[in-house]
Amino acid sequence: MNRKTVVVIGNGMVGNKFCEKIKQKKPEIDIIVFSEEPIRAYDRVHLTDFFKIPSVEELFLSKEEWYIENSIQIHLNDPVIDIDRDKKEVRSLKGLKISYDYLIFATGSSAFVPPLPGIEKEGVFLYRTIEDLELIKNYAGHSKRGAVMGGGLLGLEAAKALVDLGITETSVIEFAPRLMPRQIDDSASSILQSKLSEFGLTCLLNKSTKELLGEQHLTGIAFNDGSSIETDMLVISAGIRPRDELAKKIGLTIGTRGGIVVNAHMQTSDPSIYAIGECSLFEEMIYGLVAPGYEMAEIAASHLLGEQKSFKGFDMSTKLKLMGVDVASFGDPFITEPFARIIVLEDRNKGIYKRLNVTSDGARLLGGILVGDATSYNMLLQTVTNNLPLPSDPEFLLLEQKEQSKSASSGLDSIPEKALICACEGVTKGHICDAVRTKNCENAADVKKCTGAGSGCGGCVPLVKDLVSHTLKQQGKYIRNTICEHFDLSRQELYDLVKIHQLKTYDHVLDALGRGHGCEICKPLVSSILASLWNEMILQKGNDIAQDSNDRYLANIQKGGTYSVVPRIPGGEITPEKLIVIGEVAKKYNLYTKITGGQRIDLFGAHLNDLPQIWEELITAGFESGHAYGKALRTVKSCVGSTWCRFGLHDSVSFAIQIEERYRGLRGPHKMKSAVSGCIRECAEAQSKDFGIIATEKGWNLYVCGNGGSKPQHALLLASDIDSATCIQYIDRFLMFYIRTADPLTRTATWLNKMEGGIDYLRNVVVNDSLGMAANWEAEMQQLVDTYQCEWKVAVEDPTLRKRFVHFINAPQEKDSSVQFEEMRGQKKAMDWNIPTT
Repeated sequence: MNRKTVVVIGNGMVGNKFCEKIKQKKPEIDIIVFSEEPIRAYDRVHLTDFFKIPSVEELFLSKEEWYIENSIQIHLNDPVIDIDRDKKEVRSLKGLKISYDYLIFATGSSAFVPPLPGIEKEGVFLYRTIEDLELIKNYAGHSKRGAVMGGGLLGLEAAKALVDLGITETSVIEFAPRLMPRQIDDSASSILQSKLSEFGLTCLLNKSTKELLGEQHLTGIAFNDGSSIETDMLVISAGIRPRDELAKKIGLTIGTRGGIVVNAHMQTSDPSIYAIGECSLFEEMIYGLVAPGYEMAEIAASHLLGEQKSFKGFDMSTKLKLMGVDVASFGDPFITEPFARIIVLEDRNKGIYKRLNVTSDGARLLGGILVGDATSYNMLLQTVTNNLPLPSDPEFLLLEQKEQSKSASSGLDSIPEKALICACEGVTKGHICDAVRTKNCENAADVKKCTGAGSGCGGCVPLVKDLVSHTLKQQGKYIRNTICEHFDLSRQELYDLVKIHQLKTYDHVLDALGRGHGCEICKPLVSSILASLWNEMILQKGNDIAQDSNDRYLANIQKGGTYSVVPRIPGGEITPEKLIVIGEVAKKYNLYTKITGGQRIDLFGAHLNDLPQIWEELITAGFESGHAYGKALRTVKSCVGSTWCRFGLHDSVSFAIQIEERYRGLRGPHKMKSAVSGCIRECAEAQSKDFGIIATEKGWNLYVCGNGGSKPQHALLLASDIDSATCIQYIDRFLMFYIRTADPLTRTATWLNKMEGGIDYLRNVVVNDSLGMAANWEAEMQQLVDTYQCEWKVAVEDPTLRKRFVHFINAPQEKDSSVQFEEMRGQKKAMDWNIPTT
């Protein structure tokens, strides 16, 4: 039998996947690939990572040797320009003529470019290829304002790219009345818009562009409603068009609005020619995600080898993270009453929106939308896809994932073995569980190597991890709670290794103990560990890039693009002179002031480039950072105690000040709060704190692991009637035990809830020193106390750090003109970014 030759036009993700599938099924097939781009196939899903990686090699899907090892001829920078269907021959731009038995169109799509006056100006870019990104990167170096046309998935990715390049004044222009109009509803868009505004993004909705302004260089954009904005560069991401021009030229059937028409086997109107990915049109649908493209590659490869597989359409559910904000939609996200019951959880304070669409009888899930917290996405998607029954109270599915832990195992059991977990690679639950049971896969990375699950878009990885853990538990095996794909370690293991190896920077930790370039999970986690161990200035030694956004600016980013300044006021005690200074600073910098429930005075509305001057004036008056921006000790609240109160048993104010000054700046897995009450009347609310102290006639009672906020939990008594020195000794041990052993972003209450043995075990460890670690923990805490330094003071005194706090590098004194204020009860507060102005 003669060897068959398959010619593939296009070397994107889908074309590359087709080559993989063919070689897996029949290695002797000859494959010849023609690519328009000068580089081999790369990961377009993670294209924005281009701006953060040291080399483009990190994005390549296959090494050069892979093509050689699999006998695949690849012709880069040489697109096919003509096809003779009768001779079954293609001709390339460089003059190559190749005969084929089967021809695969994997030409993908191109960016839709609206025919606007001025579209040819310098400063206008597309966002599709690495070449596009290189042009954007070079141009962004001398731009301070940017805009993106398109508020869909790619548009918001492009906006993130501009922010990553240092263009903090970026506008997103969307023709529709909401962001991501194909995935989320108006309420979800509003939440997302608010979250994105914290990163300096201005979202302009319902905007139809009239023309691009400027002579040779772009200077602005005019809209049909008469408004306009100034901008130095524009990135267009307003949709895609299938690359079907060559197919049209040779007479293949094309859809009315474009796209190469294919049947369920991915065959075009010519049976020997197939089309896959974004260039193909199946039942009037262009699929713009990688997962259906991979499924098409599998079906085309199978069919031309004689297997009878069919494409039946594809679920367009999607999950992504935009600037740290989870966004997901699944099933039918837009179905409305009376065809469904709609259950909504909306928390604007936390920036969370969750919508579930369930059947009228509440028995089945039809679809939904998640913004701000998408931890339950994979399980909800499986519930829709496999028509799983809902619990009697489906609204509980909207709670945080940790609240669903009791039902997690039963939920995983209910997923059928044939359920598709990784849509990109076609991996089922059965494949994953079998890899754990029979192939010694003990983590998600092992399963990825074995089955391919999680190697596409990565959205299924959380569920893959859950299935691996669940299957290991069923086998009675020990489960290692690894941090993420970059570290095969738990937080506790990483903490110990960082300490043993004396690692002081994020890069050193990653090089020594991890792999890859890190992610939004491990970066702040490692930063927290470094701060807890070494107590060094968090913005030095290159650690600034790994911090959470608030930590990078030593201030909380607030609505409207302004920042808050929160000086520490130990125990809530403050002199009249210091009160006057706070008032003078607030008046000078036009700040909104508020006394909080934690006995602090918060100052809101500060411009970024005013922060160092504000800090300087406060430091001169004796203030220091209150660490309101960090996962650190916030406040130690106190009543007036025996100093003034006739019921007070001890001097709660003095003890609160001593406690706060001892643990100020202490970083941990999550924020920590404390309080000292002078008697059992509990005016300081000590029993709602991570550690609280209440005076007794014989000394102090120490309570631990309380939690206020949205899920209140009372603290539990750890020790009673102890003196001040013993109380501090126990707190030292308690906090170091928590810092060493808690999971990332876990408050003390949750940490204790998960602890086997509960408060009795914790008391045995802290009070009775059952682990023999008390002396070490006390010494480590004293080292942190002795090395404390105010981060504000370091920042204002270090010229290099001080340069960070500017809106515009080229004009460091210029303030962000987009920040606007409105009157409220005699003060000014920052307006939301999306409020229109006249």
